[in-house]
Amino acid sequence: MAGIRDLHVIGDRVLVRPAEEDDRTEHGLYLPAGVRTKEKVQGGRILKVGPGYPIPNPTFDDSEPWASEEKEPVRYVPLQAQPGDYALFLREKAIEIEYEGEKMLILPQSSLLVLVRRDPLEELTGSASEQKPRKRTQE
Repeated sequence: MAGIRDLHVIGDRVLVRPAEEDDRTEHGLYLPAGVRTKEKVQGGRILKVGPGYPIPNPTFDDSEPWASEEKEPVRYVPLQAQPGDYALFLREKAIEIEYEGEKMLILPQSSLLVLVRRDPLEELTGSASEQKPRKRTQE
């Protein structure tokens, strides 16, 4: 059975596992599915990202087919989002898919509003990285 690693995200798109939606209000009322899908902003964990925005490669020259260097006609500007980030995004831009029984969303990076990224050092040490305050000198 194929896994998520077999999915390849194209261009400037990201693959997101949406956060579990609460089907109740804070007062205990149940919300129908139609109301929950009308929310404009949703959150989720980024699973995979595409290669980025394609731009022409200025060093590509196809007039010399005998050249020994392999050059690609396009380069990619990488995306800001990274796998593992938590993102808030515009729900209306998302395309919902189901892969191996799991619901996921594909959306362009332009629909991402904010990314929450943990500091890798913080995760290893269990505490926030501390910066020593600088002493002010008077001139």
